[in-house]
Amino acid sequence: MFLLYPLVSSFRLSFVSWNGLGDGGDFVGFQNWVRLAHDTLFWRSALHNILLAVFSVVVQLPIAVVLAVVLDEASKGSRILKILYFLPLLMSSVALGVLFKNIYDPNFGPINGILSELGLYSWTQDWLGDPRLALASVIAVVSWQYIPFYMVLFLAALSSFPREITEAARLDGASGRTIFWRLKLPHLQGTFRTAALLVLIGSMRYFDLIYVMTGGGPENASEVMATYMYRTVFASFELGYGSTIASAMFFIIMAISIVSLRVSQRFETEV
Repeated sequence: MFLLYPLVSSFRLSFVSWNGLGDGGDFVGFQNWVRLAHDTLFWRSALHNILLAVFSVVVQLPIAVVLAVVLDEASKGSRILKILYFLPLLMSSVALGVLFKNIYDPNFGPINGILSELGLYSWTQDWLGDPRLALASVIAVVSWQYIPFYMVLFLAALSSFPREITEAARLDGASGRTIFWRLKLPHLQGTFRTAALLVLIGSMRYFDLIYVMTGGGPENASEVMATYMYRTVFASFELGYGSTIASAMFFIIMAISIVSLRVSQRFETEV
């Protein structure tokens, strides 16, 4: 009821022209889909989603693995460190958006303040107001927020790794680096596939933090599909075309998910 009906209803609305008032609007056939195919802003926002997904995989997963391995090996203070590293995920995305919007502030933010104190005046930037830096600045915050989630996934996987194998490898003279690359990393390959899939799906539908920090600006430099859909529906009151964008997002995410699963299964090996 709460999943399939809205999905079918949204797809149905993609064939009408409707401002959300009155009856169900006027049937226009595939006109909205033809418009979408020629909408350069939509494809630009889809490219931003892809960049967000790629950098999220490249940044979040390696750092999460390193933190998980360090915390798994640590003994003293590991519980406190786990709690500290997990704190960003406990904060709401809206609160984080407001927080980092102030941190990135070009006049009063601490980043430019620290750079100025160090005499690096040429490094100070309008982090969210510069079209060249806005998307990268948002990606950095998204990565910082979700690294703890994947760290917990890898910690859970490492907890199932037999300690006897590690002890036997050390007795045979294997270094910590060898144990990680030859034993622990292959053990994590299933978790890697799951984490990569979650990163890809989450990045393709990301909305709240980007909307709070930049609203998709400046000059659509940080626009993603979800923010573009939101503005189309709730600012331009084009519910028909907004539903077309939502339906296209669903098909794109589904296609990426299927391809990712096929690729990950092809490279699957037994430990």
